[in-house]
Amino acid sequence: MKFNKPKDSLIIAESQIPFTSIKDDKELPSELIAQFELYPENIRRPVNKTLFKNDYFELKYNMKTKELAVSSLGDIVYSAIPYDTGRNYIQRAAIQYLLHPEEVRNYIEMHKGNLEQYIKLSMFQVTNKRMNKNNKEIEKAYNAIFQNPLFEIQILGRLLQHDETGPISANIAGKFLFSENINTGISEYIFEYLNFVVQLTNSLPVKTDGKRVEILETNQSERSFSNSRKRDGFLTYTSDIEPALRLISQEIDISVENSIIIAKQSQAVKAKPILRSKFGKEISVLRKNYVPHSVHPKETEKYFENVLSTENKNLLNVVSDVHSNDGKLPFINRNFNILVGDISDSQVADGDIEGIYVMGNHELVDVLPRSRKEFQEKKWKPFLKRKWFKQLLENPDESWYMLPVGNHKFYEVVKYELEQRFPRLKVLHNSHIIHEGIRYIGITVPVALVKRKYEQQKFILKTLKKLLNNDNEIPTVILSHAPLFNELNMLSMESNAYNSEYNCSEPKIEKLFKEYNVIGVIHGHHHIPASAGRSKIVKFADKDLFVVCSIYSNMNTGFELMDLISSKQSNKIIK
Repeated sequence: MKFNKPKDSLIIAESQIPFTSIKDDKELPSELIAQFELYPENIRRPVNKTLFKNDYFELKYNMKTKELAVSSLGDIVYSAIPYDTGRNYIQRAAIQYLLHPEEVRNYIEMHKGNLEQYIKLSMFQVTNKRMNKNNKEIEKAYNAIFQNPLFEIQILGRLLQHDETGPISANIAGKFLFSENINTGISEYIFEYLNFVVQLTNSLPVKTDGKRVEILETNQSERSFSNSRKRDGFLTYTSDIEPALRLISQEIDISVENSIIIAKQSQAVKAKPILRSKFGKEISVLRKNYVPHSVHPKETEKYFENVLSTENKNLLNVVSDVHSNDGKLPFINRNFNILVGDISDSQVADGDIEGIYVMGNHELVDVLPRSRKEFQEKKWKPFLKRKWFKQLLENPDESWYMLPVGNHKFYEVVKYELEQRFPRLKVLHNSHIIHEGIRYIGITVPVALVKRKYEQQKFILKTLKKLLNNDNEIPTVILSHAPLFNELNMLSMESNAYNSEYNCSEPKIEKLFKEYNVIGVIHGHHHIPASAGRSKIVKFADKDLFVVCSIYSNMNTGFELMDLISSKQSNKIIK
């Protein structure tokens, strides 16, 4: 399959696959449970148990979260480039290369103009000479991408990162010039990672896409499994990776054992991976003396073109945190859209887009008048002397924690202003709408008021009671810009933004979730990249709920909610 339509490509669509963790009430398959006994260290590990490992990587099972994850054992260095944030993208790219090397090539070639721009900037960093795109050295460096599969995988990973988070500006020579890249150790890391995941998926009933690891379904035949999962971007024991392995073996002189296992031999790799046990001191010094020279993506976007389609055909298109700064929506969807706040920073208006909208904290600033005269209008006068409103005008970033809870009259004004700009969108300000048999409740939670969570959760409880309206049967999805609380949140506990105090402290809210047919929640706010997953299943109020957080990027113009809705409805019918 070729990339005739970028948005329909496998690599782009891969990030839209819902993340599915292992449920609390689902035990590991017996063959995985047996693995615990193979590793004596599991005796003293109450949480993270080893299921499979080699010299450099291991598969761990978290006994609390019931999730599987591949991690390095700590000695192997992913990259000698200081603060290199591309590992998850490159691991994802490595899996895609194994599964679809030809599509990877097409995807990279689609970005040729942007790659030439990166190479030109890299050449300047190395030689201090400015070159145009037609320079032979630029062409030579571009062609070098396709002469080494491990470098090609890296380039794919960088492009995935570029498309998702914006242009890359730090250490670009080490990332885009093969001559500089060979000293980073990334190729050796990729080789060892590929070796591990291929052996893993052929040894245990699991699958991985380079970020997530999930258990294979056991209620399907091998043949039906292979057919149904052919395009979902996961490596399994049924994956046909022989074409990719042949390409890799031609360049880095490895042998292919049984056409499926990457076999390591003494001369298999031309260079050994960088190990902290041998080079830890040098790496620490390099990082300590590193002088950051990155540029904010917003300042460099003008030098790059967006080669991806801005239109998607999702039936229920969820997106948040667009932060458009040019007065226009940067994506197109002609079906039903669910906009979960922080859409505009430039008074965007669109008369065509249909769906529902909940306001975020940036809408509160975006709707404000641009002249003093307008502030004298009747609708603004009640707020002019409020401390939080003055702070909102002077320094919004210092005002968020001061905002009133979501039943304040100010939000009625914001709602009115948004509806003037988006006449075909229903702004759900503590209100609901029924669309195709699903009730969507929008609660105004622009920010997470951690220090005032009791007041906020009292408001959430009161609003839910009113809007659920004693209708226990209709499937219900709850929307808010900031998450309602940690239990229904996509934010990782490892994130600096995670606050353990923002938990559900109102048991009556949980009781409502039990009594009513709430099937899931949607939020935005935390700018969680698509590579981290945009949905998951959590257990709350003794039921499995989906949580969705779909942040906008060039690569992610929306999440298809219909798949989760349909899955929930199918499960109900089966039960």
